[in-house]
Amino acid sequence: MDNNEIGKINGEINYDENQIQVLEGLEAVRKRPGMYIGTTSQRGLHHLVYEIVDNSIDEAMAGRCDRIEVVLHPDGSVSVEDNGYGVPSQIHHQAGRPTLEVVFSVLHAGGKFGGSGYKISGGLHGVGASVVNALSEWMEVDNCYEGKRYTMRFEKGAIAREFACEGDSNGKHGLYVRFKPDAEIFTDTVEFDTEILLTRLREQAFLNAGIRIILRDERRLTEDEDDLLSKPFSMNADDPDIRRLLEAAAQASPEGQPDGQQDGQESAQNRQDQTGDEAEESENAGGGSTESEGYEEPDELEDAETTVENVRFEDDKDEKIRRGRAVEYDLKYDGGIRQFVEHLNRAKHVDVIHPDVIYMKAEKGDITAEVAMQYNDSYTETIVTFANNMSTIDGGTHETGFKTAITRVLNDYAHRVGSLKDTEKLSGEDAREGLCAVVSVKLPDAQFESQTKAKLGNSEVRSIVDNIVTEKLSEFFEENPAIAKTIVEKSVVARQAREAARKAREASRKTVLSTGSTLPGKLADCQEKRKDLTELFLVEGDSAGGSAKSARKSRFQAILPLRGKVLNVEKTRIDKVYGNQSLIPIIQALGCGIGDEFDMNKLRYGKIIIMADADVDGSHIQVLLLTFFFRHMRPLIEEGHVFLAKPPLYRIRKGSKTERHAYSDEERDEIVAELGGNVDIERYKGLGEMDASQLWETTMDPEQRTILRVDIEDARLCDEIFSTLMGDKVEPRREFIETNAKYAVNLDTIG
Repeated sequence: MDNNEIGKINGEINYDENQIQVLEGLEAVRKRPGMYIGTTSQRGLHHLVYEIVDNSIDEAMAGRCDRIEVVLHPDGSVSVEDNGYGVPSQIHHQAGRPTLEVVFSVLHAGGKFGGSGYKISGGLHGVGASVVNALSEWMEVDNCYEGKRYTMRFEKGAIAREFACEGDSNGKHGLYVRFKPDAEIFTDTVEFDTEILLTRLREQAFLNAGIRIILRDERRLTEDEDDLLSKPFSMNADDPDIRRLLEAAAQASPEGQPDGQQDGQESAQNRQDQTGDEAEESENAGGGSTESEGYEEPDELEDAETTVENVRFEDDKDEKIRRGRAVEYDLKYDGGIRQFVEHLNRAKHVDVIHPDVIYMKAEKGDITAEVAMQYNDSYTETIVTFANNMSTIDGGTHETGFKTAITRVLNDYAHRVGSLKDTEKLSGEDAREGLCAVVSVKLPDAQFESQTKAKLGNSEVRSIVDNIVTEKLSEFFEENPAIAKTIVEKSVVARQAREAARKAREASRKTVLSTGSTLPGKLADCQEKRKDLTELFLVEGDSAGGSAKSARKSRFQAILPLRGKVLNVEKTRIDKVYGNQSLIPIIQALGCGIGDEFDMNKLRYGKIIIMADADVDGSHIQVLLLTFFFRHMRPLIEEGHVFLAKPPLYRIRKGSKTERHAYSDEERDEIVAELGGNVDIERYKGLGEMDASQLWETTMDPEQRTILRVDIEDARLCDEIFSTLMGDKVEPRREFIETNAKYAVNLDTIG
């Protein structure tokens, strides 16, 4: 039987050379945009701006630019302007077309390949500008280069106005790019979020000390939107569930004293000269010996320096100025990553345990490494890493070198001063408890483990960072014994808590062995053993738990009633978790462990659904459980296993046959209007008021229910939010709630 007969029998469409398509130029980008920017959601939309800004940042790193301006225009377009060198505009010898045109219309064309144009660069290595062009409804380029001004216009990647020289540049130099994202590509939204851009641009300003980055929003604002620009992160809808969530968070901690610190440093000024239309980690290394693997004598390090920053930089307070209806931010940080660390600690509303940021910098050949670090009184670590200004959220060799060195230095010092016995050793987690650090490396040939550049792979970077931190932090400890003692004592206490937690785990395991069951007694387990098909409901209270057990489909739904007070883990070390009678059953039921013992392969359920009353108390429980999952079982959230049930607030009846459920006051009013009045409205006070059939129909039936998946869009922002909502300080929490309650977004996204 030949291939044609096989195809006919199987009903296949004829497949021959005529089905092979060759996509020319930027057509491939428009056909498969996700291959170039990852997604066409809001994240991909903002990625377009980042690509153009990154090119300007490359100019800054090359020493040719000290000012970048980003403007959001009323027509939905955005412009990026720098005062760099501009783009060469002569005829390109290989392409036979103007170089400016080549850069914006040909993939893999740019000045970052040969090594002479840019010693260090980020971005998509020449892909960025042309990809942004391809995904825009239109793009205009105004380029001032070597005394002349050149312009072009593109529409959907194609040339709409040819390259032209407009005459002298009148002393100006640099590049101005304005584009409008194509709504045919970005079908979710084409509206830029000021706060998302502000966060990214502020980050770039921190990483490039002395560079000024301006962000101006010229879009018309309604009066209700005016306050939006003052909030610490972007939220946008009047959701009663969120209001209850935020109100519940206000009850999470005892009263404390406001610290009076404020966040951000954005003063404002006019845009000038406007042109155109606008770990993997060896964390336990050390243990008292500087001969640990990965450490080398730093004899080749050049210009190494360590300082404790005694200069008090101006607080990065948001100072915005109105220009008509525009709002402008001026981002310039002469303290660089030292100010970045101060900013991160302020954003978390924690108290630092030593007053000044420790700063280290070293160069080896063409590689530069910078480290800034400071300890605070929290129980969590915040380590932010970058390579060539690109955020490496999955870490890499620079993060591994840093963590290894920190653990080694603290162990060495603790043994030397007698804080640890010879047989005792700090783990990496012990050494990093309460640590806030920024690690930034810049190198000519950065090697990333994926196109997203989330993890740095250059092996030589590990030893450079390891060496400089080991050498300079050791020197700092010798010169500042009081600070060293404070840091080491915190780590030793963390070790003691870890040991207490280990003993508690062992005691729990012995109890399990004696009873013959690894599952909590209150758990009503399901029959299905295939994890992906199962659901575990964490139900508030025994009453609702009883109804849920009656309502569930036991084949695939398990029920665990929650008893007692759920611990606020934000304010306690891990040893306290094992003593909390509400959290222990959850840990046992899930089966995957917590903290450094977490193992996703041992997870017993595909969906973990928090089912609490639709009131402030219920939202309080949701907040506490989300904090627990985020701090001790974060992969559950990152991989999409955690959900929130959404029980109804009202039952609305008309006559004997019509019954509807409403999940908000607004939906209640809509249903009443739809039914024409004369209805009976019952507000549920709790899940326990519903009988089994009602609970199944409204909250548990996969065919009818609403459940909200908890996602992490920005781990650092989530860290700040949980610290603010669940920490000890009352004033920051109150300010957060007052600022954000009316702008709350769906509960399915935290961050």
